[in-house]
Amino acid sequence: MPLPLVVVPGMLCDASLWSDVAFPEGHVVQHVALRRPDIGALADDVLSAVDGPFVLVGLSLGAVVGFEALRRAPERIAGMCVMATNAAAPRPEQRVLWRELDDLVAAGRFAEVVERTLPDMFPDRRWSTEDAERYRRMAQAVGADAARAQLAAQPTREDAVATLRSAHCPSVVLSGSRDTLCPPAFHHTIAEALPHARLRELPDAGHLVPWQRPDAVGAALRELVAVVAAA
Repeated sequence: MPLPLVVVPGMLCDASLWSDVAFPEGHVVQHVALRRPDIGALADDVLSAVDGPFVLVGLSLGAVVGFEALRRAPERIAGMCVMATNAAAPRPEQRVLWRELDDLVAAGRFAEVVERTLPDMFPDRRWSTEDAERYRRMAQAVGADAARAQLAAQPTREDAVATLRSAHCPSVVLSGSRDTLCPPAFHHTIAEALPHARLRELPDAGHLVPWQRPDAVGAALRELVAVVAAA
C-alpha cells in the first residue's frame, strides 16, 4: 500500500501553500499545522500525524521540524522532500529579528509582521499585487497566535547536519534559484550531508516553491515515492 505523505508548511503558511501541487496519486496526504512553540513538540506532531512509516514533505520551518522528526525516529521516515530551508543553527541576527517580530505581534501589529516577511517570499524580493494578496490571505488565515508560537519555536532549533549525515532514506532537496531567504548554498549543504539525496535547483523560483514551481514539486514527489517504493 502506498505510504502516506506528511506535509509541513513554513512559517505563516498553511495547507493552501500546496494547493497548486499535484501530489502523487494513491497516497494519503496529511497536512500538519505549526501551532506549538517548540521544535521538538512540533516534531512530535509530525510523528503522530500518521501511524507507521511515511514520506516527509517540508518547506522552510516545516523542513526544520522534519529534521528533528528524523533525529527522533529515523525508522519512521521512509523518504524526505525538503525545500526552501536551512539546516544550520539560528544566527544571532535571526534571534534578534524573531524577538522584534514577536513584540510586534504582541502589540497587536500582526499585519506589520506579514508585510515585513512578504518580500523574502518571492524571487529576488519582487512580487505582483496578486502574489502579495495571496500571501497576505494565507498569513492572516494562520493568524497571530500561531505566528507567535512559530516565532517562539524558531530559536529552539539546532544544527541538523549530523542528523542528516546519519539518514538512510532517499531524499530530494529543492532550492529556488532566486530564494533570498534560503539561498541555493543552504541546500547544497543539506544535499551534501544526506547520503541518498538528489538536489534540484529550480530556475526563477523564490522561497514559496510550491506556488512558484508547483509542477517541479509534483514531479519531485512522484520521483521520490517511486524510489521509496522500489527500495
